[in-house]
Amino acid sequence: MNAAPALLGYAAGVGFLAPRLMLHSAWTHRAPALAVAAWHGLTVSFTIAVALAAHHLATPTEHLHADLIGVLHSCGLTTATGAPDPTVADRLAIALPFSVVLVVLGSFAFEVLRGRRARSRHRAVLDMVGRRSPDLCATVLEHDLPAAYGLPGYKPRVVVSQGALRLLSAGQLDAVLEHERSHVAGRHHLVMAAMQAFARVFRRLPLARQAKEQTSVLLEMIADDRALRSQSRDVLATAMYEMAAAKAAPAGAFAVSGPSAVVRLRRVLTPQRRPHVALRGSVAAAAAVVPVIPLLFSCVPTIG
Repeated sequence: MNAAPALLGYAAGVGFLAPRLMLHSAWTHRAPALAVAAWHGLTVSFTIAVALAAHHLATPTEHLHADLIGVLHSCGLTTATGAPDPTVADRLAIALPFSVVLVVLGSFAFEVLRGRRARSRHRAVLDMVGRRSPDLCATVLEHDLPAAYGLPGYKPRVVVSQGALRLLSAGQLDAVLEHERSHVAGRHHLVMAAMQAFARVFRRLPLARQAKEQTSVLLEMIADDRALRSQSRDVLATAMYEMAAAKAAPAGAFAVSGPSAVVRLRRVLTPQRRPHVALRGSVAAAAAVVPVIPLLFSCVPTIG
């Protein structure tokens, strides 16, 4: 029996049902870093399942390991006896799954380079109009509107406007700056680039849409949690409220304000316990194992 139907069924479950389960899970906002890992595990698993399904649809009577051995034999990378030289169809069956993976990786590279170019242009502007503040470890803009954002990547920096400095108290300013430093230190731009790449390739898939949207919110929550290490919940909440009307961050940057501010404000003001250690361990294990599951459909012998 060919593994393609099982792989397609699995991909459908991951692509359509798993996002609903994630959205209705109460633990995700209590453990945002773990939730980001779970979303990424699902996207990787879906990509592998689609790639392997493409292979099995092209070779309905063969197993994946047999085709790989044949291709390696023709390339001189193995000396296994009795391995037949692969036909054009065999080569196509290997090329199809690799193409799926390469399209996703190419989209990721595109998103990374596009973000880098946008940040480079903005960084050049900051070098001309901003001034470095050693006390704040940030670049200050002479702008009346409140604004604060992190510019990650090459020569990262945190940017704050003069309007924000006048608006925020010392504690509120520290919370905002710590929030932005978390984005920079955590390389959150690469995490978002991966989700944007997946959403670009599978744009109509519920998993792609929800993974991108939820990861954006969860990364902000991770940064909020870092700010809470140095400031109280009230201080961070008032800072978020004051910055609610802040100028939007430029492309490729992260800002403490944004469309998720209301959800995050409610979370900050309503402290919740972290998920039980058993739940955290189970989710972490599932996030690590789920990308491997599609391989089991391909490698486990099926009954003819």
